[in-house]
Amino acid sequence: MPFAIVLGVVGIELSPAHDLVTGPLLTTTPALAALTMGPVGTLSTAAVALGVNVTTATVHQAWGTQLVFGNFLGLLVVSVASVILSNAARTRRQSEFDQMRRIAVAAQEVVLRPVPERLGPVRGASLCLAAGTGAQIGGDLYEAVRTRYGVRLIVGDVRGKGLSAVRAVAVALGAFREAVHYEDELAEVVNHCAAALRREAAVPGTYSQAELPEVLMEGFTTVLVAQVSDEQVVQLVNRGHPPPLMLHRGRVEALMPASPQPPLGLEDLVTGPPAKPESYPFVPGDRLLLYTDGVIEARNRDNDFFALPEFMEGTRTSTTPSEFLEEVHQALVRHTEGSLADDVAMILVDRLDDEVGEETGPAAASSSDRPQ
Repeated sequence: MPFAIVLGVVGIELSPAHDLVTGPLLTTTPALAALTMGPVGTLSTAAVALGVNVTTATVHQAWGTQLVFGNFLGLLVVSVASVILSNAARTRRQSEFDQMRRIAVAAQEVVLRPVPERLGPVRGASLCLAAGTGAQIGGDLYEAVRTRYGVRLIVGDVRGKGLSAVRAVAVALGAFREAVHYEDELAEVVNHCAAALRREAAVPGTYSQAELPEVLMEGFTTVLVAQVSDEQVVQLVNRGHPPPLMLHRGRVEALMPASPQPPLGLEDLVTGPPAKPESYPFVPGDRLLLYTDGVIEARNRDNDFFALPEFMEGTRTSTTPSEFLEEVHQALVRHTEGSLADDVAMILVDRLDDEVGEETGPAAASSSDRPQ
């Protein structure tokens, strides 16, 4: 708008209608620029307006007249005031943005907590990358909890993005964190998550009118729940999620489910009894990676997928879980050139020796005696 006014004034001054007084129009341009362009843009607009004033005064030989003096004085006063107000508004907006960002980061860390480095018989780490700019939480979820049944982990992917996906993530994680301490069967833990999501979608007013059709008709969540116990096995319940990768003696194997199950929210599409957890050996020295499809579906400019199994197999086994996930992160950034198309979540756990993984002393006693 400010530059459109300047062009209009130039057109008038160079036309037969140059007798019209255009100085007050130019005086408004710094004030309009201050609304959106910041201090630098306001100064630039004022400089352009000043240049037009000087040019028109020279062309029409109006130097020394009261009209030209009034135009310059008015432009000077408005420009100074506009720059001061623009700088104050920018400072206030930046302060509000920083405060909102701190609140958002705190809320995100409550929903998605980092996995502890040590959890009983395993050593672990987690990584979550949101495709949305400035966000740390998207539609992916993860959690790892040590319980009396063993270490229980979950990785999931909510269909969709935005606030509705974040809401579903919070609901599923809340149900998981509660159920893992009370349910003997791993499948029942998953059922609790599914029931919580159904209840959330059924509450009136939970979703907006724009979100509700997608939630009811196309909303579902893929999850993979694992349990690592002292028997050196890992139990898995896979509900439509990419299979985890197991690194054993330098070879990587995808733990494909023998009986595929539907994602949470699509249970009505399948008849028959639910599948039981599947068990796999998980001995000291093995490494287990749970991830979402944002990792394996990341593409480069040639449309090639990220080769996660090959990357995992080629990485030194001496790396810690956090170091490995950081290497995956950097590899994803290089592969996609810093442009992730989907959210990414990963949990990596290493099976420790029984002597290393077993806690001893007062700390272990207090942990085992603590009510779950």
